[in-house]
Amino acid sequence: MNNTRLSAVQSDRAAGVLLGAACGDALGVPYEFGTAPLPPSGEAPRMNGGGLGNYAPGEYSDDTQMAFCIAEVAATGADLRTAAALDRIAANFVRWQTEGASDIGIQTRQVLSAVRGRPVEGLGRVLSESARTLHEKTGKSAGNGSLMRTGVVALAYLDDPVGMAEAARAVSELTHFDPLASEACVLWCAAIRHAVLEGTFDGLREGLDLLPADRCGQWAAWLDEAEAHPPAHFPNNGFVVTALQAAWSAISRTPVPATDFPSDHLRDALYAAVRAGNDTDTVAAIAGALLGARWGVSGIPLPWQRIVHGWDHQRSADLIGLGLLTVGGGRPDGVGWPGVDRMEPPIPHSLLLAHPDDDQVVLGNLVTDAAAAGTTAVVSLCRVGRAQFPGVPAENQVQVWLVDQPGANANTAFALDQAARMVAALRDEGHRVLLHCAAGQSRTPAVAARYATVRFGKPGQAALDEMQKLLADHGFYVNSELRRVVAALE
Repeated sequence: MNNTRLSAVQSDRAAGVLLGAACGDALGVPYEFGTAPLPPSGEAPRMNGGGLGNYAPGEYSDDTQMAFCIAEVAATGADLRTAAALDRIAANFVRWQTEGASDIGIQTRQVLSAVRGRPVEGLGRVLSESARTLHEKTGKSAGNGSLMRTGVVALAYLDDPVGMAEAARAVSELTHFDPLASEACVLWCAAIRHAVLEGTFDGLREGLDLLPADRCGQWAAWLDEAEAHPPAHFPNNGFVVTALQAAWSAISRTPVPATDFPSDHLRDALYAAVRAGNDTDTVAAIAGALLGARWGVSGIPLPWQRIVHGWDHQRSADLIGLGLLTVGGGRPDGVGWPGVDRMEPPIPHSLLLAHPDDDQVVLGNLVTDAAAAGTTAVVSLCRVGRAQFPGVPAENQVQVWLVDQPGANANTAFALDQAARMVAALRDEGHRVLLHCAAGQSRTPAVAARYATVRFGKPGQAALDEMQKLLADHGFYVNSELRRVVAALE
């Protein structure tokens, strides 16, 4: 169980791990094994669905489905090294195979099929034995199927790298006996752990110290090779080593933009991962977990967050919640989030004002009744409950990670801009949009001002001044960081 208390920025990064993997997965789905042509260099990959499982747009595949099986157990605070936890993960894998697997790797299918019908108690041991038997029979069990699902393991051991390595090996070995698979999982978990805590990609090399001494040199050479070549240099990426190399190549060789939005590195690196070809969804899912850990959920494009979804009705908010519960040792915060049905507002009075430039955008707070306001879509700039807005379809509820405190955001400018552009996109679809934060006094007017710039071309400072007049009687104060960013963005 983690004892590390995370800052708001670190929590943002932890929340990005599962969601980053899911977004990479869904982005790669249409292009897996050439089921659709890879986009040419001038065209970005899209979450169009299709692929091997005839997926819906934004739907993730077996990569994230299996990660969810692990996350369900990790989010209870269980020590993933214990027999009981491994039994539950194994049982989830078996349930997934029979109830939800849209696709499944050959090796994983063989291992799981051998244990179906067995009782839960002892199932982890039996599953691992099945993996060993398959390896002894074929000599091949170093596929990428355990690496693709491994990211959440890092979140359970942020304060214990040795325990993390032990758990990564144990979870990998449930289906993949070859040590190469578990070594890759240890390295990638080390990278994710470090990215969450420190905000850099340095943890991958540091993770070499967690491997057996006689394995470090080979893995260091493989990382060197990944950094020396583009992702497409590793086309046979069904093998765990080349899958890791393709993902690391996409991340390490993609430059961080020298713009207002450095977190665009996450988007660009995932595009590069998809363009590696072959097992596109898996390479991008692997890369996405580490990119999400580095840039945070606030660095993931909101259009992706809005549409990504998959097995067991899991959407972005659910994946974020599982990650944060894992970090918290199975415990929500003091007000029950994530997991509470409704967040209580900090003030008793509802805010219900029309945006001065667009009366189909309603400025509100947590007291505002979306249905009574006649809104059909909601953009939330604060934590909300699972049933905060009954009647509004889940796909039209977009949550933005934006903390109302200077210095508490990893990607302030990007989050503000994405929120404003999401309001614009929803309006283009014909929605009446509720834009709100907890009190409606700082984040709401900041994004509303940015919306005036994005949609109507108003200078940021002029838009802020207009918001101040509109909200003068409602406690308007927009914190200093948000003011500066809105005024500076073009």
